[in-house]
Order: sequence, then C-alpha cells, then structure tokens
Amino acid sequence: MRIETINKLCCPFDKADLELTIIRKNLSENIIEGFLICQDCKRLYPIVSGVPIMSPDEYREFPLEQPILDKWKAHLEGKKIEGFRIVDDKLIGQP
Repeated sequence: MRIETINKLCCPFDKADLELTIIRKNLSENIIEGFLICQDCKRLYPIVSGVPIMSPDEYREFPLEQPILDKWKAHLEGKKIEGFRIVDDKLIGQP
C-alpha cells in the first residue's frame, strides 16, 4: 500500500480520520505491515501484505487476527484490543 493511499481512507463506520502506524515497508517505501486506528470509534484495522483489512466487524474473525496483533504487541504500546477496538484500561469497570 502506498502512503498516499492512507490520505484517501477513512473509517467505514463513522468516516473519521485514521491514524497510521507503520511496522514494515518494502524497498519502494510501500507499507507492507502496519495498522490504522480510527480517531473516533477506536477500531483497529491491520495492514497485512500491503492490504488494509477494513471489513465490517461481523465479517472479521478476531481469532485469525490475534496472532498478527500479538506479533505487533510492541507497536501497540500496551494498548488492549477488545472487539476490534482499542480499549482504555482506565475506563474498564467504570459506570
């Protein structure tokens, strides 16, 4: 995926901007691995083999994505993922 493509993408659910984390590029500077996070709903969309996985939640399978997220744990900076979304530990258990 070319970096210019990111500027054309938005969250398919709420049309918000996406924050890009690049994990690996090829020699042509195309993104091979990384992830996008929606600024509003906090959904995480992995980029695998240059392709962003931006399917609706009901068509995604978390157990298939979990090994990728485990591999990228250092890049997630301790953030937890639940139901394809970044979860703030401070908010867990609060009404």
